[in-house]
Amino acid sequence: MKRIVFIMSDTGGGHRSSAEAIREAILEKHEAQFELVDLFKNYSPYPFNQMPAWYSAMTAKGPNRMSYGMGFKLSNTDNRARAYSRLMYLTMENRLRQMLREHPADIYVSVHSVLTRITGHALSAQATRPRFAVVVTDLVSTHMFWYDRRADFTMVPTTIAYERGLRAGLAPEKLRFTGQPINPRFMRNLPERNAARQTLGWDQNKPTILIVGGGEGMGPLYETARAINARRLDCQIAVVTGRNAALKAQLDASEWNQPTYIYGFVNDMPRLMAASDMVATKAGPSTICEAAIAGIPIILYDFILGQEDGNVTYVEDNHAGVFAPESGQLAETVESWLANDRKLLNEYAAGARAIARPNAVFEIADEVWKQAQRPPVVNPRPSLFNPNLIRERLRSHDWL
Repeated sequence: MKRIVFIMSDTGGGHRSSAEAIREAILEKHEAQFELVDLFKNYSPYPFNQMPAWYSAMTAKGPNRMSYGMGFKLSNTDNRARAYSRLMYLTMENRLRQMLREHPADIYVSVHSVLTRITGHALSAQATRPRFAVVVTDLVSTHMFWYDRRADFTMVPTTIAYERGLRAGLAPEKLRFTGQPINPRFMRNLPERNAARQTLGWDQNKPTILIVGGGEGMGPLYETARAINARRLDCQIAVVTGRNAALKAQLDASEWNQPTYIYGFVNDMPRLMAASDMVATKAGPSTICEAAIAGIPIILYDFILGQEDGNVTYVEDNHAGVFAPESGQLAETVESWLANDRKLLNEYAAGARAIARPNAVFEIADEVWKQAQRPPVVNPRPSLFNPNLIRERLRSHDWL
């Protein structure tokens, strides 16, 4: 039975969910053994092993977010990404060897940018290595950490990410535009709108605004809901507060001018999206792609500096939604979308549907499975008597 190991870390929820989506898609056709390895948490020295715990604070609003965005942009060149990855590898080399011993595989799949090149270093240090694939899970602002020439195959979510991969030196035959891996369960559990509203107990005829803030209920959810409420629109609002119990209590205690439904942590996001006419959210790649698959336009109220800048542009350029960072501006957008027989709303919904790639996860799963069937790679060993090999290794940065 083939063994597939995903290299990831819980710095944000997207890396784990992407790995789980690919796993689910593979299991629909094949039997295999899977492992998800949090390389930062379990095989890294301090301070790298604290990254999962620190990530939310690093990307929250304020000075930390500015520092994170600056660090992202300053390191985002091929030379700097190569140098930083090499330094990380030197501090983690023994632990990476331990990881490879403890988690043997027919293929390693990186779904985390910072961990991609150091995994490539570790595999290239072996005389014979398994196959190595990369699934890029940032939509547009893809960091150069993602692009490793040693990977046997790299899959990217947008044409912009594909072109960036070519500029990073990846061979076209080892690079493919697939789309973002969204769990097959999302598509399977996406009901028809009226059926979804009936199950949820929502009004069948009122346009619905869904406001989400991820699993932790982050962002200006309260301010956004109250700003829409103040306009007394003929609509209904659904707010998902995640694990943020204080926010849910605050919203539950508020008075509303229209039907308003407050949820905590939910496991039926497909139904909520199917029942909605639009979604207000942070510019996370998975939520954007899920909304596109559901065919609902997107109002973005926030983004992570550096990492998600391009997502805003991507949504706006494709006429799939707008950026409205202020709650009043967001409420005004909702009102304009509902005016004139929802003409603007329908136009943005069409733009959202146009960027949907519901089969992306299956394309990725098929390629990962294909790569897993290939024989191990024998790494060439440089020799003082083989200058051509030395030049090739230098050109591919295996020594750098």
